[in-house]
Amino acid sequence: MNTILRRAVVATAAAALGLPVLAACGSPDSGSGSGSGGSGSGDKTVRLVSHDSFVASDAVLKQFTAQTGYKVQVIKGGDAGAAVNQAILSKSHPQGDVFFGVDNTLLSRALDKGLFTPYRAKGADRVPAELRGDTKDRVTPTDYGDICVNYDRAYFADKKLAPPQTFADLVKPEYKNLLVTENVATSSPGLAFQLGTVAAFGENGWQDYWKKLKDNGVEVVDGWEQAYNTRFSGSAAGKKAKGDRPLVVSYASSPPAEVMGVKPEPAEAPTGVATGTCFRQVEYAGLLSGAKNTEGGKALIDFLVGKTFQEDMPLQMFVNPVNRDARVPELFTKYGAKITQSATLDPQRIAQHRDQWIKTWSSLVLK
Repeated sequence: MNTILRRAVVATAAAALGLPVLAACGSPDSGSGSGSGGSGSGDKTVRLVSHDSFVASDAVLKQFTAQTGYKVQVIKGGDAGAAVNQAILSKSHPQGDVFFGVDNTLLSRALDKGLFTPYRAKGADRVPAELRGDTKDRVTPTDYGDICVNYDRAYFADKKLAPPQTFADLVKPEYKNLLVTENVATSSPGLAFQLGTVAAFGENGWQDYWKKLKDNGVEVVDGWEQAYNTRFSGSAAGKKAKGDRPLVVSYASSPPAEVMGVKPEPAEAPTGVATGTCFRQVEYAGLLSGAKNTEGGKALIDFLVGKTFQEDMPLQMFVNPVNRDARVPELFTKYGAKITQSATLDPQRIAQHRDQWIKTWSSLVLK
């Protein structure tokens, strides 16, 4: 996932597709921009291209600079899908050195377009093999999260109705007109939720499931921000917006995000997770082909999978670290849902069918 404080607090992961917005973290050195695709040995700025949801603490970025001598400039390019598409379009003249945030729903598109140069990160051995995504080391896993239906605890308690827990529950009459989800064609979590239904019901069954979901009153909006912060009744922002949908497609880490900073600390989060509706989303970073500062880019990728960044990341972006040595914050373990089974699909299968699945979904649900 985007992402999740970045999705649940910063509220930027599902930004509308559009022109990239540039935002710098750290100031470029006078030597930045030098070189033309070489090692960039004289360039002391390393440029990280990402989606709008990338967040890292200043102290951690300064630690990277202290360790390596490189300053980090972050170049943000909208939602994850928009950022990947922009990176592909600008491949011959890349905006930066490293791309952060391509996930397993979009990975094959980036790899097929030759977006990345192979590099095996130092510390890659601390990342579980099942998260790798590419045997050629063109990308390095950085984090993972589970996209699941979240529910408004207060609503279901008031109605004396048990919240749904599975995909099958969502089409039952008692949950009619309660769910809001994101457009599969314009939203990363929306696409992941749809892929979860493919994994659950198969190639011959997911269409019928979505017909039932549509008949049961599912609402579709463009992106996560609108779904979670406007239409969902369980989020703090949704309450202010008078959202009236007590079910939303979001993240397993959204409940901890709702609790962060709340005083006194509640016994439980105001939102819960339907643990039988989850799809595992893995994010990757890669060294961009044609990068000006390849050495700086390699150093940054090493840092992204290192313990310092991995332990900072959960409370910055509300995703799970991939480094086995990284500690998960208590906020996650106390308020987060424990997902024992999360649906997955092989990235190559996604690559083969994604566009047709999106087209079919759009004709079934949006018309």
